[in-house]
Amino acid sequence: MFGIVRPCSHRLGEGLKAQWMAHLCGLCLALRRDHGQFARVVTNYDGLLVSVLTEAQAERATGWRRTAGPCPLRGMRTASVAQGEGARLAAAVSLVLASAKVRDHVADGDGLLARRPVALAARRVARSWGRAGARTGAEVGFDTAVLVDAVDRQFGVEALAGLGTPLLTVTEPTETATAAAFAHTAVLAGRPGNAVPLAETGRLFGRLAHLLDAVEDRETDAASGAWNPLTATGTSLAEARRLADDALHGIRLALREIEFTDGRLAHVLLAHELRNSVDRAFGMSSCGHRVDVYGPPAGPYAPPGGPGGPPLPPEPPRRDRRGLIAGCLVWAGLACTCQMCCGEYQDPWSRERKEGFCSQCNCDCSGCGDCCECGDCCGNCCDGCDCGCDCGC
Repeated sequence: MFGIVRPCSHRLGEGLKAQWMAHLCGLCLALRRDHGQFARVVTNYDGLLVSVLTEAQAERATGWRRTAGPCPLRGMRTASVAQGEGARLAAAVSLVLASAKVRDHVADGDGLLARRPVALAARRVARSWGRAGARTGAEVGFDTAVLVDAVDRQFGVEALAGLGTPLLTVTEPTETATAAAFAHTAVLAGRPGNAVPLAETGRLFGRLAHLLDAVEDRETDAASGAWNPLTATGTSLAEARRLADDALHGIRLALREIEFTDGRLAHVLLAHELRNSVDRAFGMSSCGHRVDVYGPPAGPYAPPGGPGGPPLPPEPPRRDRRGLIAGCLVWAGLACTCQMCCGEYQDPWSRERKEGFCSQCNCDCSGCGDCCECGDCCGNCCDGCDCGCDCGC
């Protein structure tokens, strides 16, 4: 899983969390249905925004959801998942951009891709994904050539960039690609009047995606000698943060111009969670939440059972605890089916209920209070606002 918008389930609340998971699973299943099991590896958090935006604009009607069968990534539970043209457009975009990413890594000779046999295999996979994405894009009326052209131009832009080159010159191809994908959601939803503000939203989102990727990779790129936009153009972190904040503000303004049928999830992801992504990339946020299977999140740390600390939970009855060998076998089964990553599961030995590692949030879940002008708030306060606020909660 990758992407810059990685919302915390505790901030989303149950209602929006269910919607977000429906789009995530819908993208994954659309990839499997149209392109085979292996294509599911390109599922990413940012790609599902295309599906979210399409549904948010559409008139309420049947056919936007279906019940999917049990999946290891959901702890072998069924679920209501998104379907339709929005999910397929998200799949097409994800495939084409993943194809470009593989080609980029092959060109850079990263890791195992420096070996010729591995590089040849990776190129074949990239070509296959590119063709598959173009085919699905054509079926929903989207010409993926704009994405391919943007990727091709990116290589040339980076080759010519140097100290003093404006950073926005380097981010332009990414901006163009995401603008086209976001704008096409208006066509799929039957809202052509939304195309212009959606293109602006996508353009600025693409800028942020490029910026945050550069910020997060800055140190590792320097250590490995890899090309990085900030280093190559001599852009400081302070300037990168200024550009990121400008993009966030522009996205909020553009969202106000879009006519949504139900834009709560889109608003929370693009107006609130995106700001958290920026803060995380620049090292300005930390997680205040800890999963506690016996109750709500604990407050400031205190020794368990000590003065001022929470009481120790009761020890599970010995008869319910598994032995060493049995527990190891259960652990292997949970790990192989990914339930320890993305689902809820019982501890292999104690049988305590626990949340998967992907459920561990990276936010301050202490609550945001009454911070919006309209009196509503986002996340765990009221399942998301649609007020066009600029509260940053």
